[in-house]
Amino acid sequence: RIEAARCPDVVVAQIDPRKLKKKQTVNISISGCQPAPEGYSPTLKWQQQQVANFSAVRQSLNKHRNHWRSQHLDSNVTMPKSEDEEGWKKFCLGERVYSGIDELSDNENLGIDYLKVGFPPLLSIVSRMNQATVTSVLEYLICWFGEKKFTPELGRWLYALLACLEKPLLPEAHSLIRQLARRCSEVRVLEESKNEEQISALNLIICLVSRYFDQRDLADEPS
Repeated sequence: RIEAARCPDVVVAQIDPRKLKKKQTVNISISGCQPAPEGYSPTLKWQQQQVANFSAVRQSLNKHRNHWRSQHLDSNVTMPKSEDEEGWKKFCLGERVYSGIDELSDNENLGIDYLKVGFPPLLSIVSRMNQATVTSVLEYLICWFGEKKFTPELGRWLYALLACLEKPLLPEAHSLIRQLARRCSEVRVLEESKNEEQISALNLIICLVSRYFDQRDLADEPS
């Protein structure tokens, strides 16, 4: 009380106007997804079928989660800790994609080295991941995708992590999947070779984010 009594009734902050002139502009993107290239926009029927398939996968995963969690992992599978960003990128994508190596040497074609090509999102693996880990790994891979190209390894893991993501979404997960859909739409437009399989995979992720997770403003308009 004595200290409070000594404080003045009115205090004026000493602000340096020069500091306010710096870093005043913040760019926040609130736009939707970029439309698909002409001729590659998915039909409404296709989108509805993908949502139905995805819903069935999620139901099956939830039903059998305890069973798959109890299965022993192979001796070569060591799951990184949740906070190990680089470890998860290498685990999911493999050393080859992580290091940007496009071709395998001859001796690597003799068998599958999962350390090099990445571990697939096996049910015995993803069933062991709690929601915090699912969200963290999703964030790691989306950050990776923000600067790298889309690969089958990345696509498989994104689909699996979305299948493990519980609803209602936490705010951080909500922001992440919207970021993911926008990035997919950007890559889709820049797809020079118009690889139909690649565009279909990108369409699928946008479809799931927008129509299953109720981000309708990001949805592709039916062709």
